[in-house]
Parts: sequence; C-alpha cells; structure tokens
Amino acid sequence: MTFTEGGSFEGGRVRTRRGGRGAAVGGGIGGLGLLVVVIISLMTGGDPAQILGGGDGGGGGAVEEGVVGDCTAEQANSDPSCRLSATIQSLDAYWARALPSGVAEPGVEAFTGATSTACGDASAAMGPFYCPPDQTIYLDLGFYDVLQSQYGATGGPLAEMYVTAHEYGHHVQNVTGVMEQADRQGGGAESDSVRIELQADCYAGLWAGHASTTVDPDTGVPFLEPITAEQLAQALSAAAAVGDDHIQSGTASGVDPDTWTHGSSEQRQRWFTTGYEQGSLTACDTFAAPAL
Repeated sequence: MTFTEGGSFEGGRVRTRRGGRGAAVGGGIGGLGLLVVVIISLMTGGDPAQILGGGDGGGGGAVEEGVVGDCTAEQANSDPSCRLSATIQSLDAYWARALPSGVAEPGVEAFTGATSTACGDASAAMGPFYCPPDQTIYLDLGFYDVLQSQYGATGGPLAEMYVTAHEYGHHVQNVTGVMEQADRQGGGAESDSVRIELQADCYAGLWAGHASTTVDPDTGVPFLEPITAEQLAQALSAAAAVGDDHIQSGTASGVDPDTWTHGSSEQRQRWFTTGYEQGSLTACDTFAAPAL
C-alpha cells in the first residue's frame, strides 16, 4: 500500500532497541531449532512466556534505545522503520473508530538482536509476537527478509503491513477479552488456537479494507491510497507463507493438521479476505464459525 502524498507522521509511537542478549530460544527446543520456534510462535495468539521461559528482564551487552522519529509519507513508502510507525498510527486510528468503546493503544518495539519483555527475554529468532502482559507488539524488521528467503513470500509493503496488522489484532483480542475466554493450550485444525490466529488475520483484512478511508486525525489526510490488486497479492502471499501446512511441509514429519496452531495457508488467506471484503467485526467471528 502507498501512503498518501502530503501525509506526515509524528515520531515517538514506536520505540527501538539495538543490542543486548535475549534468551537462547533455539538451544532448548531440539534439533529443528529455529523452524520449530517459528512454527510455535510466529504471529502467535498464545502466551510467548511459555516459549521464552518468563525471563527475569536480564540480558547483557550494550543496548541502544530510542524511538522512530517524524516521517513523511514519502519516507514511510520507502523506509521500513517509518512504514512501521505510520502503519501503527493508521491502525490506532482505525481501531479507535471500529470498536464502540475504542481501544487502548498497544506498545510497539522494533528491536535488533534481542530484547526483554514482560513475557521473558526474546531473540529475533522468535519472529514477530504480541505479549499480553505488557500489551506490546515486538518485531525485528529483519523478519521481512526471512519471510521471503525462507518461507517464499513475495514481499512488498502490504506484506509487512499485514504482519503488523495481525499482531495489532491480537492486542484487540486481548483487550476485548477474546484471548482470556479462548482455550489456547491445545492445537488442531479446529482448535481455539487456530481460531484466535484466523480472527487476527481477519482483523488485519478489516484494517486493510478501510485503510484508504481512515483519515489521519492530525492532518485530515487519508492514511493510504486504495489497494491495488498487486498489493493485495503481497498480503495474501505473506499469509500463505506462514500457514501451518506450508511450514510443516518443510519438515521431516510432514503436514499434520492435529498439531496446527495457526491454520493452513488457504485458511489464513481466506479469513484475511473475509475481513477485507466484508468489512465488519461480526464477519470475523471465527469462534461462531461451524468450520474454519
């Protein structure tokens, strides 16, 4: 998607962190290492503390902390950090309008290497995740390269925005009580874990469908121009790349729907499209769907 010419975005919404030492998330998982970590945690609706080990907020090494500064629309269209900041502000404005009672804005941290969270210490190997205890989205911008090189996504701005909007969807689920009511301990093609993930995909589609009509309250300019067919394909490619069946197809054990926690590539694309085309919260009620 393209940010509208003339738009500008105030800095400070996204904090940054470089350096430090996080939990050695690959070390205790077993022979599959990073792949297993990603299968378990990638864009997860579960509690990352179960994987991160509930660290003590420690770590080591030199740490540089800051925020993403002011950005123009032109910068947001070309620079990943500015794009993340502008996307978050678009999501803030959309969800403030979409929910009757509004929503408290989540924290957002773009980190490099490792970071400490209320869910424990994390490394970039975790992929993007949302931590419910501190209501914060964490991501390493380098993940977008991994999404293309290791998982076959085509890449592109809307692919990046889809990831961000999905994680923001988990925040909406958290503050509205959906996460608390769901049984997120088990897996399987029809499990609550999968329903949580597919609903977050649908919420990402909701935002995308309204993004070109969501006006920045600070400038009076719509955040984004209408989505093109090519841009929509970017988001759908990213959704397919993180489907359980696609990820499992690269493992020795093969595809096993009984262990799914996020849904198949087809399901993730379909629920994103449902939100995008139908544009209502009720359309995204995956818990009321008789089949996913």
